[in-house]
Amino acid sequence: MDLYKGKRGINEFISITFVYYSCMKLIDTHCHLYLDEYSNDIEAVMERAAESGVSKFYLPAIDSREIKNQLLMEERYPESCRAMAGLHPCSVNADYQVELEIVSGWLGKRKYAALGEIGLDFYWDKTFVNEQYAAFRMQIAWALQYDLPIVIHTRHAMQETIDVVQEFVPQGISGIFHCFSGTYENARDIIDAGFYLGIGGVLTYKNSGLAEVIEKIGLEYLVLETDSPYLTPAPFRGKRNECSYLKYIAEKLALIKHVEVEEVAAVTTANAEKIFRL
Repeated sequence: MDLYKGKRGINEFISITFVYYSCMKLIDTHCHLYLDEYSNDIEAVMERAAESGVSKFYLPAIDSREIKNQLLMEERYPESCRAMAGLHPCSVNADYQVELEIVSGWLGKRKYAALGEIGLDFYWDKTFVNEQYAAFRMQIAWALQYDLPIVIHTRHAMQETIDVVQEFVPQGISGIFHCFSGTYENARDIIDAGFYLGIGGVLTYKNSGLAEVIEKIGLEYLVLETDSPYLTPAPFRGKRNECSYLKYIAEKLALIKHVEVEEVAAVTTANAEKIFRL
């Protein structure tokens, strides 16, 4: 949709843009709104997101240090924010079992939207590879026990992560590969396992190669995310990310798929609602 034709003033353009996006419904399936980066202006961040059509926000876990702020964010915005439980692979170390006991305890106390973000990350450090595998498999088992989807983090470990997931496919595990940036073959394996691809700001990066992969993938296998405050999309790359920027990812996806942005919003939102059982 061409939002700006002729010689309209900037105020009229802004007004049209606001009405256009506020009429759409978008879901940010992955955002860390509870982090310190938002401590001074979270209300403004949430208002801008609402103005951009974002109605739901899924808050992935990192480790026990962030649980309090994560749950406070959910309590502050109960109609729109949903927390996940889990131990991020980059937080797995020699004491990972202590962290997992905390995760297990919280799972027994209350309902969560998912187990996430969990997975394998071999980018920064391979000291605790075996521990990462153990933590990943344990948390997938808990997801099955509590009938929850999983949200997967994988970096420099795509095939290894897919291999672990495939072990649990016969038991009915499902969820999202967060921040997907793999090959077309990776995407097909993930989709064949019954999972969705989380698409974020990387899609807008010129040299990422992700657009060429996603061009071949149907919208019915995709969900949108910002990973705020990280992975800010163009044209704001290098600045703090926020959920209102989800529209730029939706617009880029619409351009790649040769469809209207309304279709991208409708299909990806329906996918997210299916995953999280809204």
